[in-house]
Amino acid sequence: QVQLVESGGGSVAAGGSQRLSCAASGYTFSSYCMGWFRQAPGKEREGVAAIRGGATYYTDSVRGRFTISQDNAKNTVYLQMNSLKAEDTAMYYCAADLKWSACVGGLPPPTYWGQGTQVTVSS
Repeated sequence: QVQLVESGGGSVAAGGSQRLSCAASGYTFSSYCMGWFRQAPGKEREGVAAIRGGATYYTDSVRGRFTISQDNAKNTVYLQMNSLKAEDTAMYYCAADLKWSACVGGLPPPTYWGQGTQVTVSS
C-alpha cells in the first residue's frame, strides 16, 4: 500500500523559511519521480517542484527560492522554501508517479498523493 505523508507546514512570516517533508512507503522510491504541488483557495492546483535522480524542475514563481531534494535512504523528499511570500500560502501536497510529465504538473496527474500540509505566509 502506497503512502505519502507530508509534514512541516505551518505559519511563517513573509521573508521566512520553512521545510516540508514527504515520507514515502509501499513502493520502490527510487523508481518514481516525486513532485510538490500546491493549491490556494479559489485557484487551480499547480506543480511547484519535482525531482527524479539528478533532475529537478521548478515553476517560475519559486525558482531560486525553493529547493527540492530527496534522501533515498529515508524514502523522503524535501521542499526547502526560503524568502516566502504571502502568495506562497496554500495547501502543499507531495505526489509520486512513474512519469516525469505527471510530476511536473502535466496530465494525467500523479498516481499517488499525500494528504497535504498547510503553509500560511503572513505579510
